[in-house]
Amino acid sequence: MKEDNRNLLLAIVMSVVILLGWQFFYAKPQMEKQQEAARQNQQAQSQQAPAASGSTPAPSTPGGSAAPGTAATQAVGTREQALAASPRIKIDTPRIAGSISLTGARVDDVSLKAFRETVDPNSPIIVLLSPAGGPNAYYSDFGWVAAPGSSVAVPNAKTVWTADNQTLTQATPVTLSWDNGQGLIFKRIIGVDNNAMFTIRDEVENKGATPVTLFPYGQVVRQGRPHTLGYYVLHEGLVGYVGEHGLQEWTYDKLDKEPALSPGTVGRNWKDAVGGWVGITDKYWAATVIPDQKRKFEGRFSSVQTGSERTYQADFLGEAVAVAPGASAASQSKLFAGAKEVAAINGYERDLQITRFDLLIDWGWFYFITKPMFLLLDWIYKHVGNFGVAILIVTVLLKALFFPLANKSYASMAKMKALQPEMTAIRERYADDKMKQQQALMELYKTQKINPVAGCWPVLLQIPVFFALYKILFITIEMRHAPFFGWIHDLAAPDPTNIFFFLPAAMTSYLHLGIWPIIMGITMFIQMKMNPEPPDPVQKMMFTWMPVFFTFLLGSFPAGLVIYWSWNNLLSVTQQGFIMRKNGVKIELFDNLKGMFGKKPATANTAATPPKPANTNKK
Repeated sequence: MKEDNRNLLLAIVMSVVILLGWQFFYAKPQMEKQQEAARQNQQAQSQQAPAASGSTPAPSTPGGSAAPGTAATQAVGTREQALAASPRIKIDTPRIAGSISLTGARVDDVSLKAFRETVDPNSPIIVLLSPAGGPNAYYSDFGWVAAPGSSVAVPNAKTVWTADNQTLTQATPVTLSWDNGQGLIFKRIIGVDNNAMFTIRDEVENKGATPVTLFPYGQVVRQGRPHTLGYYVLHEGLVGYVGEHGLQEWTYDKLDKEPALSPGTVGRNWKDAVGGWVGITDKYWAATVIPDQKRKFEGRFSSVQTGSERTYQADFLGEAVAVAPGASAASQSKLFAGAKEVAAINGYERDLQITRFDLLIDWGWFYFITKPMFLLLDWIYKHVGNFGVAILIVTVLLKALFFPLANKSYASMAKMKALQPEMTAIRERYADDKMKQQQALMELYKTQKINPVAGCWPVLLQIPVFFALYKILFITIEMRHAPFFGWIHDLAAPDPTNIFFFLPAAMTSYLHLGIWPIIMGITMFIQMKMNPEPPDPVQKMMFTWMPVFFTFLLGSFPAGLVIYWSWNNLLSVTQQGFIMRKNGVKIELFDNLKGMFGKKPATANTAATPPKPANTNKK
């Protein structure tokens, strides 16, 4: 009895230590990190004199000549002041609001009309790209690089272009033009579709007397390291698919540790690629530049210190284009700047023939499970109108798919339970000979045609499915701000309720437990109590406290995942109960609950002492 009490106390202490340790060292720092980033972002937007900013070089030519865009941009203050510092062309489409700077012809002002910062419909729309000279500069530009040793003037960050109209819409492209004064006329035709894809066509006409050689380029530049969530399952940073070099995913930290590409610039480049794209991605948004998919290009990720902050750049450099006197040449590229919606990304890959553009969404190692599962969820959602309901339906379909295996597994477990008396007898008979004990048990399993590890299969099968669903909820923008019922307004966020609401704010910031995690814990507890309790006291305590541990653990998980787990547990309990009854095995749920909350029967050690026999020995 004393040993059992010690084990119970040890199990309780360890559970509390693990729960509080996880909350204090992981959940709380993550929450504080996000809050601090939000405060800094708010302060940056309101500051009148942010840190000095600049622009990074465009790609080098094969000979290493300097590219346009190397001149630093003087900080002028807020985002609004930076926008006002240059003449602009307005962008107005059903999903994008913003502008293009005529100085440098940069796409540096893009806001996404369809997405807001919070679930509040009146909250500000998402700002994706911002101009240099203001806080959080993030922009894209395109152009030409002159051949090594050439003195030909090409457009750069200070070039002021002339526009043929003042508004870019999906129906009215804009043509920019600039004369270098040396016989070259540059034109840039910019178009945009009804979503987030810009088409950039650069043309050059040679009216001079000598031939010129130019290299087309495109780049995405981000000044300052952005706030990242820092989760292992999510890639944030530079990303691209570079021909035969394949998918490239580089975090900001990883890129900063790369060797120098040129003085002051570190990074990595990949040459002679055909097909692909490069860019910078956040959790839900991305900006990528896409070269001609049939011509060779060099892809590059780079990082350079500019003033007090680092600047990150993803760029491509195309093949040389020779322009003879009296002739013209052109290069066409694309810019994606928007939300990583699965249907849109897949559509661009299919319709524009962009090599592996679907990998812009971080589907992870279980790509072959994660993406098909999302497509199924999305298809059901389009019919039922609620992603939460779609998750419930997919869970039922998965249960039906794996029912034959689960049926055999639960049936095997039921037979194991029926053989518990014989197994106990074997263990007692060979208590001092573990080898003979195992041999006897294996013979019993063989005779009864039982697989002792069959019960593990349902759990093992759920692991990749669970991870795939977690990935879907975490990375897909379709789940962002997707409501369920009641108080769940965002399936991708934790349950907003908290049973510890009465505690001080300093404690509730890291001690958070909503209603749905509690429901999940109850269903997990019931599922475990369906089976006979293990005879070992330590194992018994572990199984008893495991639902409590997972209840607190899932308190910070996306609500959609917790709802899935709760529903899956309920279906498993129903399925297991049906199979156990079918095989004539007793369901231990109610007996186990009585044993926890009722009075335990007296054991042999606590039974009443039998009366002594009468003394028949007479004197």
